[in-house]
Amino acid sequence: MEKLEKFIESLNLQNQISLIDVPEIDLYMDQVIQLFENKFKDSIRNDDEKILTKTMINNYAKSKLFFPIKNKKYSKEHLLLISLIYQLKGALSIHDIKETFKGINRMMAEDESFKLDRFYSSYLELCNSNVANFKEDIKERVKEANSEVMDLETNEPEYLEKVLLISSLVNVSNLYRRAAEQLVDEIIEIEDGRKEKN
Repeated sequence: MEKLEKFIESLNLQNQISLIDVPEIDLYMDQVIQLFENKFKDSIRNDDEKILTKTMINNYAKSKLFFPIKNKKYSKEHLLLISLIYQLKGALSIHDIKETFKGINRMMAEDESFKLDRFYSSYLELCNSNVANFKEDIKERVKEANSEVMDLETNEPEYLEKVLLISSLVNVSNLYRRAAEQLVDEIIEIEDGRKEKN
């Protein structure tokens, strides 16, 4: 159990850009990249993995994942959207992220009462809850994989337990990704309906 606790701790599950991390002043692209690198450097698998690059940010802008920047500077709202994009891109396509954020970008432009930082704060609350649920869930999945391996007659139980656990976690990940994609499709339908009314 202690080994599992260390494994969970090594995942850096709470690693998110918090509202405190985001300065109130607008940042140039290099400063944005530096902020993300400092925050997520412990979350990457190896040194070859890039957290955020100029090309990525330019591609997000060209794909209209966030509203246009002014004077080559990124506002607090841009940083919050880039943080959300960073989290979503592991599971969703750029097209799906664009469709997901289309309404938020519209609200940023048209609705002065919409506060992105409040929305982002709600996202962080859900993330904290997800981490707590994950910690309990993974312990259960480890027990299940261990139980399944006990039923196998093998000379390599540790290896097979890891393979079963990897397969189980990927299966769960795929189930959640499919549910997220279905919700994206529902957002697209709503936005398409909004266009037809206008």
